[in-house]
This record gives sequence, C-alpha cells and structure tokens, in this order.
Amino acid sequence: MTGNAETVGLEKRRLGGQGPHLTTLGFGTWAIGGPYKFGWGPQDDAESIAAIRHGVEAGINWIDTAPVYGIGHSEKVVGRAVRPYAVGEEVYLATKCGRKWVGPRDGGGLVFDLRPESIREECEESLRNLGVERIDLYQFHWPDTETGTPIEESWGTMQELVEEGKVRWCGVSNFDVALLERCEKIAHVDSLQPPLSLIDRRARKELIPWCRAHGVGVVAYSPMASGLLSGKYTASVMQELAEDDWRRRFAPFQEPRLSRNLALVDHLRPIAARLEASLPALAVAWTLAVPGVTSAIVGGRRPEQVDGWIPATELSLTEGDLSEIEAAFADTGAGDE
Repeated sequence: MTGNAETVGLEKRRLGGQGPHLTTLGFGTWAIGGPYKFGWGPQDDAESIAAIRHGVEAGINWIDTAPVYGIGHSEKVVGRAVRPYAVGEEVYLATKCGRKWVGPRDGGGLVFDLRPESIREECEESLRNLGVERIDLYQFHWPDTETGTPIEESWGTMQELVEEGKVRWCGVSNFDVALLERCEKIAHVDSLQPPLSLIDRRARKELIPWCRAHGVGVVAYSPMASGLLSGKYTASVMQELAEDDWRRRFAPFQEPRLSRNLALVDHLRPIAARLEASLPALAVAWTLAVPGVTSAIVGGRRPEQVDGWIPATELSLTEGDLSEIEAAFADTGAGDE
C-alpha cells in the first residue's frame, strides 16, 4: 500500500538550491509527543496517526519531528504513521538533534548538546524510532550553549553523516546569522527553521534575507503561534488548557501580551471572512507569502484540524490583503516585530 502524496496537486517549492521539492505545508508533530514538561497535554496516538495520514493523503509530502517531543514518543508515532508510504519518495522525514532530555521523564530536564558523539548517538536513536535507514532532513534543534563545542566540529559531523548515507540533507533551527555563516564556511546549509508568524515576525528582518542570498531553504515553524491565531482561544478558554500544557508558561499566552494578541485575532476575523478563509488558513497563508519561505510547519492532532489549515495552500494574498493585515498588527500592538 502506498499513499497518493505525489498525485495530489499541492504547491511545492525547492528547499534552497540543492534540496528536495517540499509541499508548502509540512506536518508538525510536537504536540503528538504526549505529556512531559514541554508537552501539550494528553494525546491519543490513534488520532495522531490518523491526522498524519490524512495530511499525507491530502498531498503533504514532509513531516517534521524531533526526539525531544515527548522524549522519543513523537518520532515513534511518526514512524508508525508512515509505514504505508515510501519514505524518501512519497513523504520526507525531518528530525533534529542537539536538544536532549536527560534523566527520568518526571524529574529530568533539557540539555543543549552538539558534541559529535552526542549527534551520532541521537541520530542512531532517531533512525530506530522512525524505523528508517536514512533521515531525509537532519537539523540542529538549537545552538549548543552548554558544552563549549565549536559549531564547526558539530557541522562537520553532520557532513560525515551525509557521506555515510545516514542523512540526505542538513539544516539548522533557531540559529542566528553569525552561526549560519560559520556553518556555511564548512559546508552548505540546506535549511533554516525559524519561528515565523503574525505574532513573531522577527525572522523577516535578517534571517530570511540571508537565506535567500545564500540558497538556504526556510521551513518556518509555528505559523499559527502555537494556536493563538487559530481563533479558538479566549482569555477564559486559556484557563482550560491542561495543567501540563507548556503554553501556560509561554509569554504570548500570558498578560499583558495575551490581550493584544487576541485583539489581533479579532482584527483578522473580518479579513478571513471576506476571503472566505478560516483564520488558520489566513495565518499560514501570510507566512507562506513572505519572500524566501519554502514551507510552513503546521501541527495537527486530529484529521479535522488538518482540514482547517490545508486550504492555506490555495489562498493567495494580494498586496491589499497584506497591507490590511499589517494595519491590524499596527493597530493592536501585538507580537514581536
């Protein structure tokens, strides 16, 4: 059995100058990792698998995960979900290294570790979790701020993994321009994964222009601002988040920023209505309209959530639409510029 990802006509863009052609939407799997300190509350694995397959059958051709999402659980769920498909052909798998959970699930914590031996250890574990022999896109999750390892040594190890056939393309996430330049001197960076949304627009200033100039693809994460731009949240609904949902501790979900962000959502509602689009589709379409963006990573825990944002691929925003959205941002003082 194989899926139909190659036959459904979702738009594809090439990842930088040397990467694969990715659909403009990638399936994000942080939330499906289940409960842990940085989780999104309880998840149903069967629903998660159904959501991933629904996305692939709708045409999405790549899935983004990481070992730290649920301390390996997200990767394992993704591995189960993609068994019916030809991985590396019908669907590409992207995962990460460098942000590790150390210690017991309930009492451990995160470390930032890009030592060569740690990268190799994480790579082998991810290959086992995903049930594959090669990772399509392997990314540094965050800079190493703890071990003192020069980024040149870390990036050199990534190139060795490519030469050994364990990785196809290499990227980074949450890096600044200075780190990107140091990596690029060693070997080409295929992709950067920065946060980018109407609430966090900082990557537009320097990061994405640098990537465009150097042939680096951009796969933007959190285009719906971890759900804030979905339209389903109010101040009262926020109180109903699971106690172990990490967003309870996230500044955009707390006052005084929460009220400004929700005001932005209210300003976006009539724009979405005029365009006959959902708020999630509008938010994602804005991210895809930023010059230099290859794809936007959007999460889904149930098939119906996927149906809410996948129409973003067909929503083309005019200059007038974008100006109206910019005015809404200015009027509310929401987010980070």
